[in-house]
Parts: sequence; structure tokens; C-alpha cells
Amino acid sequence: MNDPVFEPITINKLDIKNRICMPAMHLNMAEEYLVTDQLVRFYEERAKGGAGLIAIGFASIDELSAGPTNIGAHSDDHIPGLTRLASAINDNGARSVIQINHGGKNTHSMMIGGKSAVAPSAVPSRMTRETPRALESDEVLQVIDSFAQAALRGKKAGFDAVEVLAGTGYLISSFLSPLTNQRTDEWGGSFENRMRFGVEVIKAIRKAVGDDYPVLVRMNGNDLMPEGVGREELQVFAQEQVAVGVNAININVGWHDARIPQIVTSVPRAAFAYLSKEMKEKIDVPVFTGHRVHNIETARELIRDGVCDMVALGRALIADPFMPEKARTGREEDVVHCIACAQGCFDHLFQLQQVRCLCNPRAGREAECLIEKTTEPKKVLVIGGGAAGMSAALAADEKGHSVTLYERDSELGGQLFLAGAPPGREEFLDLATDLAQQIRISGVDLKLGKAVDEATLDAEKPDFVLLATGASPITLPIPGVDLPHVVQAWDVLTEKVRCGKKVAIVGGGAVGVEVALYLAEKGTPSGDAVKFLLINGVETPEDLLKIATKGTKEVVLLEMLEKVGKDIGKSTRWVMMQDLSRYGVTVKTQTKAAEITPTGIKVEFDGQVDVIEADTVVLASGSKSENAFQEVLDKKGIAYKTIGDAKQIALAYDAIHNGFEAGSQV
Repeated sequence: MNDPVFEPITINKLDIKNRICMPAMHLNMAEEYLVTDQLVRFYEERAKGGAGLIAIGFASIDELSAGPTNIGAHSDDHIPGLTRLASAINDNGARSVIQINHGGKNTHSMMIGGKSAVAPSAVPSRMTRETPRALESDEVLQVIDSFAQAALRGKKAGFDAVEVLAGTGYLISSFLSPLTNQRTDEWGGSFENRMRFGVEVIKAIRKAVGDDYPVLVRMNGNDLMPEGVGREELQVFAQEQVAVGVNAININVGWHDARIPQIVTSVPRAAFAYLSKEMKEKIDVPVFTGHRVHNIETARELIRDGVCDMVALGRALIADPFMPEKARTGREEDVVHCIACAQGCFDHLFQLQQVRCLCNPRAGREAECLIEKTTEPKKVLVIGGGAAGMSAALAADEKGHSVTLYERDSELGGQLFLAGAPPGREEFLDLATDLAQQIRISGVDLKLGKAVDEATLDAEKPDFVLLATGASPITLPIPGVDLPHVVQAWDVLTEKVRCGKKVAIVGGGAVGVEVALYLAEKGTPSGDAVKFLLINGVETPEDLLKIATKGTKEVVLLEMLEKVGKDIGKSTRWVMMQDLSRYGVTVKTQTKAAEITPTGIKVEFDGQVDVIEADTVVLASGSKSENAFQEVLDKKGIAYKTIGDAKQIALAYDAIHNGFEAGSQV
């Protein structure tokens, strides 16, 4: 049976070799709107990896539409760089698309030289916390023309198609929504008037690029904004765009300032694909779906079932550029999957940094991370099979060293198993599986269930050791900490201990929050059970919400600082804070654990002492590096490098990147 993912498709007159699209994503890699070597190498790698269609962007259409780290398309001076980028994609087997957009209210003033952002109306932006300036009527016409001229520049540069971003709360989306469009002229008021701007943009682009040039639109299937634009109106908007010349619709979901999770790992795979299915019933051009489609198996199922015509794999192709080619050639099990952690991509953007990837230390660094084979191969011993150890072993093996990896447990993964234990974080377990598979298909000699001691060193005689022995939990010096009902968070997450009905968690960092959510969900029905109860009318939707968020434990989270989860990335933290509230976790900040008693814990808050009843007290007070073996290596005079948490407590992102650097530098 033919694989539907690898069936060709034609959009307008553009033939595409398969149904995999890499959608446009802001990478922060342009410089003063100009294409950089870094961008060229990034997209060149994804084209080599086998994607059928690759969109770059979003690209600016005028000087108020985006900041200088966006790719520019608002001047003819940008065409040479755009030509390089289009060629990097086209010459390596993929079809290229330039996505153009105007950021509207989502453009921060500091990104555009201190000028005010522009929008349909002067409605404050929840994202930038600034109030944009309302466009004058003649300016609206100028912006429409700027869209058309930017599209034409993309065509002249050699891109195979143009895509217009008409969702996510950007300018076209803002014109469409009554939340942000309060105009009383022909561009506001009725839904027909609010659609006019987006429709006129497509008309102008079609006139500029001609009938045979593919024009795509990436738009929301639902804005996910209360009293905003929903599914049915957006389907009408899509029909209007197709009527004036759009050749394909790429379905997005949500505004950036929507309070419904869209990208994080707690969002079920392909949760929003139903929006594409409904859109396909309304229009007769190809429909793409995306959002939490991170593997070929899911893409295959969506296309086979007629949910969509193409699948947008964005972060999945950051994590593994060669996912399409691996799947096409029967090596699907060798893919390193995106885990939707957002640590290297979205969190970096919020920090005004370039996009990177937890799972792929080469992402965005394709040129500098080329590993050349060594002319002096060494015998390298890696101690520890967690994230850092596996990453280091793979890099050292690729460099040509003889690598042996020792892991004292029976399986590889280390603290990835802790990270993957809380609800909605299971994909960290997939990363452990993927990295372990990379070890198996490499030349690394794997020793599982074996601890390293001096005798091991004498037998192995390594030239160099990479010490990745990880960390262990900290036990705070609190009176009563040795009582039998006091347990460590790590043991809770790995189910080595059981907790009573009333649980107090000491420490409100990432681990404390994860344990709180893990325990708060105990006793709630699974997603499949909720679906069954809903479909069969066993309970009302309102009661099902209560049932799905009311567990069997009473959880109190204690934190000395003024807020919990300070070490959680911005993309994920707000979702976890929302869930703490939904699941009824009691959060007490600026609260110090003073003493653990046989029946609970004494705490100090604002000079007052209180007693919290608890059957179990969970310590989530951080971890400490485990690197005592350094003394043995020093004594024996063996060259080594300490990596990962054994060197410094940090995130999984840091462990994998640190391991890669260490392994590639041996």
C-alpha cells in the first residue's frame, strides 16, 4: 500500500513531491532584515531532509510590520538574500514558499525603532502591553499594496509560492476580529466589512503575481478568544479568500494571547486537526493541518483519513530535519522527535534569542556543529546514560573515537524519566527512547546495569572520560525530615513511594509544581473515559469538567519565594499555573517550612506560625551534583570532563547541549 504521506500533490501548477510542509516560523536569525548564512544553512538542511514544501518567514511587508531579526521583503535590497534562501531550498529537493505578514498590534515598539505599532483600532495589545495607533483609511490602502509588492519580490527572488499569514492576532486577523476592530468605516463594523481587508490583500497579491503563481493563506481555524472569531465565521472567511484566488489554506489555531494551550506537550497530538477536517468540507482547495503533529505516524493517519491534504511539521523538523527521508526509506524508528518542551524555540524567542532545540543541539548551528573525523582516535569512556551522557557519547562516536557508555541502571534515560512522569509531560519519555535508539544504531559500546569503579577503569584503560553521573535530590535541614512519612519528589515521580490523602510539598520550583500536578490528577478519569462519558451522556459537560479535575488527594505546595515555578520557561509556566488552580492545588508562597511533625508540617508566614496537616511530606527542594568520582579520576591521572548535572544543575536543554559540545571536542 502506498504511503499517503509520500504521495505527490499539486497546488495551482506547483508539483510537490510529498505531503510534508515545514511551516514558516520566526527564528530570530536575520540581521537588519537581511538573510544570513545561518538562515541559509538552517533551511538547506531541512530541504535535504526530505520535506516537500518549506515556508520561510514571516517576512516583513513594510518597516512597521516586523523587527530587524525577521526576514525582510519590504525593499528591493532584500531580493538578493531572498534569492539565496529560495535557492538553498529549491536546489536541495524541496519547494519554497515565502510567508509575508504584518505584525500589527503584536509588533513591539522597540522592534521598529521606537515607533508605534499600527492596527485597525487603538485597542491595547495583551501581548506587548502597548496601545497601537489606528491606521488611517489611506494607510490601509498603502498596507494592502505593500503586501502585493512583498509577494512580487518573493516571486522575483525565486520562491515557488507565497503564503499570507492571516491569523494569530496579526494585522489581517485583527481586522477580522470585533475584539480589535472598532472601526466605523468600510473596514469595520459588519463581518463582511471586517473581512474586506484580508480579501483585498489577496486580490492585490493575485494581480501582482499572476494567475499561475500559487498563493497560500495560513489562517486560524478558531481564534480561541472569548467573543472573538470562531470556527464558522473563519470558514466563511476562507471561502471568500478562495473565491478571489487563494490556492491552499494552511490551518493554524489561536491568537498568541489566547489563554488556551496550543503548543506545549500537555496538548494532545493533533488536538486541533478537526478544524482542518471541517474546513475541507467548505472549500475545494488543499487544506493543511498542523499544531502538535510531531511524527510521521500521526501525519499519515490524518491524510489517510481525509482530515487534511498536507501536514505542517514545524518544530518536528527543527528537532530532526531528516524525519521525512528517514520515514521514506524505512528508518522511521530512528527519528528524534520534538517533545513540545518549548525550551529552545519559543522560550528563546521570548528572551530575544535565536531559536534552538533541546532535542537537536545542531539546530540553528548547522555550520559550526559539523563534526570532522579525528585523525587521532581515542578510547573514550562515558559514565552515565542520562541526557548529557548519551549526547556526549553520540558526538564522540561521530568524531571517530572508540566510545563505551556505562549506565548503572538497566535502561538509558536518567532524569528524563523524572521529567516525563507528570501528566502531560510524557514526551520526555519519548526523548529517552529516541536517544537510546540513536545509541543503538551508533558505534557506541553500551554497558547497561553496570556501575563504574576503579577496577572498571583499570580494565578499560580509557584515554578520556566524560563524567555524566547526574545529580541527587537535596534533603533540607528541617527538624523532623527523617520521619517515615517524609519522601523525596524523585521517588514520588518514579512511583517508588505512595503518598497519603493529604500531601504537603516543600519547594515550589519546577519539580515541586510537577509533583503537585502529578498528585492532583490521581483519581481523575482518563481522556478516553471522559470522551466515553460525554458521548453517552452519562454526565453533563459541566459535571464532567468537575469530575475531570477533582482527584483523590489534597495537595498543598509551599514556596519561600514570592511565586512558584520561577525556573519554568515562559511558554509552559502559565499553563502549569492554570492547571494548579484547576486541580485545586493550594499554593502558599513566601512560606517557610519550619518543622515536620508526625501529623503534618509547621510553616512560617509573615511572622506567624501555622500547622498544615499532612499524611505525606514531599521534599522538592532541588538537587545537587553527583561528581565524587572526579577524585578517582584525579588520583589515577586520567583526563576527563564533567558534564550535565554532574557539573552544574540545569535544564535538560543544557544537559544535551553541554554533552554534545563535550563529546565533539574530545
